[in-house]
Amino acid sequence: MKTFRWSVTVALAGFLFGFDTAVISGADVPIQKLWQLDDFFHGTFIMSMALWGTVVGAMFGGIPCNKYGRKKTLIWIGVLYLVSALGSALAPDPYTFSLLRFIGGVGVGASSVAAPIYISEIASAHNRGRLVALYQFMIVLGILIAYVSNYLIGSEGPNSWRWMLGMEAVPALIYLLLIFGVPNSPRWLVLYKQHDESARSLLKQLQPQVDADVTIQEIKNSSRPGSKESVWVPQYRKLVFLAFAIAFFNQLSGINFIIYYAPRILEETGAGASTALLSTAGIGVVNVIMTLVGMYLIDRAGRKKLMLIGSIGYIISLALVSRAFFTDSYDGVPIMLFVFIASHAVGQGAVIWVFISEIFPNHVRAQGQGIGTSTHWVFAAAITLLMPQVLSTFSGGPIFAFFAGMMVLQLLFVLFIMPETKGVPLEQLHNRLIKN
Repeated sequence: MKTFRWSVTVALAGFLFGFDTAVISGADVPIQKLWQLDDFFHGTFIMSMALWGTVVGAMFGGIPCNKYGRKKTLIWIGVLYLVSALGSALAPDPYTFSLLRFIGGVGVGASSVAAPIYISEIASAHNRGRLVALYQFMIVLGILIAYVSNYLIGSEGPNSWRWMLGMEAVPALIYLLLIFGVPNSPRWLVLYKQHDESARSLLKQLQPQVDADVTIQEIKNSSRPGSKESVWVPQYRKLVFLAFAIAFFNQLSGINFIIYYAPRILEETGAGASTALLSTAGIGVVNVIMTLVGMYLIDRAGRKKLMLIGSIGYIISLALVSRAFFTDSYDGVPIMLFVFIASHAVGQGAVIWVFISEIFPNHVRAQGQGIGTSTHWVFAAAITLLMPQVLSTFSGGPIFAFFAGMMVLQLLFVLFIMPETKGVPLEQLHNRLIKN
């Protein structure tokens, strides 16, 4: 029970991740009009600045995770979220706004390193998938609540976008207070502090049916406490490729494009602004429901099978949305966007943070997680940066066709390269992957 409670608390970082990612969609058009921004400035400094922050947070988040511990890193992530939410809501100009969104983005990027690592290190092999997937569930729940909040606040006047962004301060404060109650990761205590006794006590609470001394010895044998070995050595090349590939395809599905620009996409199909915001909230509902399905299946069907299902769903839905824009027949677009989100939630959404957090050895896990998450965020930022200009140059037809083509490549990756990782203890998994 403690494992679940601590996992939920840490996964709240994902709620803030999701809320922060989606809340900007309601402020997209009002901010551009208020400060009379051209497409380049709007895309670079307003819509994508938080994502560049996530790149920094993901690239360097592993450093404090190892040096100061997963817990202290998660505490400082809460501080960054709180400062960003309050500051961006009160920002007097686009430059201040961009800086504060960047700070929040650093929190998002660091959380995508620290939270999955922490949960994977306290979970047992048989429930690791479900517990790490709690992080993804919290992300999509945060996205849904942001969409609903934006819809409810959206008609409250020209400064309603400030209230949309400021609402994030409430869950940020709650998370910050709760995170002080979780302990340090037992694997971090063994590897970086050599506090075997503290780790032994925690392991007995987390997995009373398992011999804690045996687990501690397995951790030491597999990872050499205090090791300075880099993840970039040749023996980990395959693991680095796997982390890169799954993160690369996650963003080349178009998921962040759709989350950020869903209201604008739906308005292009002829829906009014209010209808577009409401349909976007519907996307959030589908995301939450299907993420729960993915959580239920991930330790049963396995990571690879979920990725296969999701890839096929991606290809079908994206191809049909592309066709709708080419033919100017938009009746089925909202339904296809729902299918797209459902495919993402069951496949990539459920799998990505679990897969990256479990494939690396203990002593380079933070580095490996940083590689996967920074890849994810570099492509997310690049797509969001370019999209205002792309949307003003191309219709939805070629844009969605491009994403569909990338998902054909993902399907090939899953079929021929991606390994299955379910049910294997962390200390055994990376050896199996390297040998195969």
